[in-house]
Formats: sequence, C-alpha cells, structure tokens
Amino acid sequence: MASQFLECVRRDMRLRGYSIRTEKAYLYWIRGFIRFIGLRHPENAGRAEVREYLSWLAADRHVSPGTQKVALNAIVFLYHKFLGIDLGEIGFTLATRQRYLPTVLDPHEVAAICKQLSGRNHAIVALMYGSGLRVSEVLRLRIKDINLRGLSLTVHDGKGRKDRNVMLPGNLVIPLQELIEVAANVQDTDNMNGFGCSLPVALSRKYPAAFRSRAWAFVFPSTGTCAHPITGELCRHHLHQSVVRKFLRTAVEKAGITDKRVNCHTLRHSFATALLRNGSDIRTVQELLGHNDVSTTQIYTHVLGQHFAGTRSPFDQIGEPPGIWQHRVAISPSTQLPSYSMKIP
Repeated sequence: MASQFLECVRRDMRLRGYSIRTEKAYLYWIRGFIRFIGLRHPENAGRAEVREYLSWLAADRHVSPGTQKVALNAIVFLYHKFLGIDLGEIGFTLATRQRYLPTVLDPHEVAAICKQLSGRNHAIVALMYGSGLRVSEVLRLRIKDINLRGLSLTVHDGKGRKDRNVMLPGNLVIPLQELIEVAANVQDTDNMNGFGCSLPVALSRKYPAAFRSRAWAFVFPSTGTCAHPITGELCRHHLHQSVVRKFLRTAVEKAGITDKRVNCHTLRHSFATALLRNGSDIRTVQELLGHNDVSTTQIYTHVLGQHFAGTRSPFDQIGEPPGIWQHRVAISPSTQLPSYSMKIP
C-alpha cells in the first residue's frame, strides 16, 4: 500500500512541476512519517501524529532547524495539497536557527587550490569563485547559457526557480571555448548513436529534436550515460556533484589549507566577500547571488567586520599600562616564547 501511495504522491508532484530534488526530499520525509505512524494511511492520522513526528525529529534525531523545515514542508504538502486535509494549527514551533558565519577563503588560498587543478576541474572551481555560482548551477550550464563575447552567464531555474544573469571571468573565455568544443563533440557522438543530452520532459515533447542541438548540450557532461529519471530513455546527464566534491577535497589538502572547512559553497561565500571587500554595492551582490532578501546577503558584512566599521576597541583607546608584562620579545619563526606571568596588584 505504501509504495502505491507514494507513487501517487510522486505523480502529483510532477504534475505540479516540482523539481526532482524536491520530489526526492519530500518522498523521503513522507515515507519516514508513514513508518513513524506504524504504516497507517496518513488519512487515519492527524495533527497530533504530525506534531509527535516533528518533535521526535528534533528531540531524538537531533536534526537541524533547516531539516525540520523541509520535513514540515513535506508533511504540509502531503495533507494540504495531495490529500486536501486542513490540519489547522499544529502547535509545533521550529527550533530557532542561530546565525552562522560562513567560512571564506582569501584570494591567495583560492589561487593555491586552483594551482592543484587543470582542465575541466579548474574551470568548475573558477566558475564557483569567479561567478558566485552554486555547484549545481555550474554543472547544469548548457552551451547556450554562456555568452563568451558579453562575458556573462545565464542561470536557468536556480534556487527558488529563478533565472538570473551573472558575470563571466574574462580569463575563462579560452578554457570554456575548449570545453564547449569537447562537449559539442560528445553530443555529436551521442546523436550518432541515437540519443543525446537529458532535457526537461515538457521541453522534449515540444521540441523533439532538441537533444540533437549543440546548444542544449551540457558544458560539463557526465562520462557515462543513464536512463532519464522520468521517461526512462537513454541520455547523457551532467557531471554528478560528488565528482566535484572529491577533486575539490583533494585540491584543498594539496594546497595545505588545514585550518578551514572548505566545500563547494565556500567558493560562493568567498566570491561575495571579495566583491564587498572591493567596494561593490550590496544590492549588486544580492542580484548576482540570486538572494530574495538583502538580509541574506548582509551576512557577508559580518564576515568582513563591516558591521562595526569605524568602531575601536576600548582597550585600544587606553593604551597599555606600564609594567603589565614582565617579558617582551620580538616574535619570529625561530623565536622560542618565554613563559609569561602577570603582576597581580
């Protein structure tokens, strides 16, 4: 019963145009809820069971506030949109999400990472840092999305199902030209074998020959073919995100960056921080990143310390009282620090 029921939920989400990633996430939490209520049909459960499930996730599973929100959205979809049942006030309050200051890299650290990479891998990292793209946005780029003359990129169906234009670093024009030619050749070879790049289902129905067009080819195609997740037809998708995470982790280790936790999104954070440090307007940065609210972009001013710009520490204003330290040394790499002791009045 549960598998047939979940298949109906899946079909409903596809009719509503939900992305594959949202579909997988919602089905995961709906499946977990059904197991939590003892494999009963959700119609036989109500707000009490929903509240207990969300409380169990928070208290026993110790999931983050963001994960709680995704689980809540999945349950709300199940009842309100699929079953047409109004749960009313559930009586559950999401845990407050503390402000998180993102890790950022300075340009020298980014350069050290890029030196460990070449070809396709170098271009992917350069786009995340040079254009502020999410790793999923980089991998979903198609040949038609790149304007080498205008030095711009078009991101389609980004987070929040929004399109936006972003800058393209000028020193990536030649590497991208080479990668585009390679991707086009892969597309031509696949076409000779009767298939091509993966496409949205509605688009492939409207333009049946689109998979033969070089313009729709992924700039970073997968090394293998797969079955389309909806139609089941043989196609070539873009590179998987796990490939990027693996080579980035290796490059960070070789670059000797051991004091920071670096992932793909760190490069996007570093892009925004570098723009603000160089004097870019925060509204411009907001537009480039695709944030709905400028308050999301303002977190980078805290990373820079601009939120207390012009404010001096009171300790700097009084100077150092004489005689407070017994020892003074010039610190250098070869200097062995003596033990310090405070004079207690």
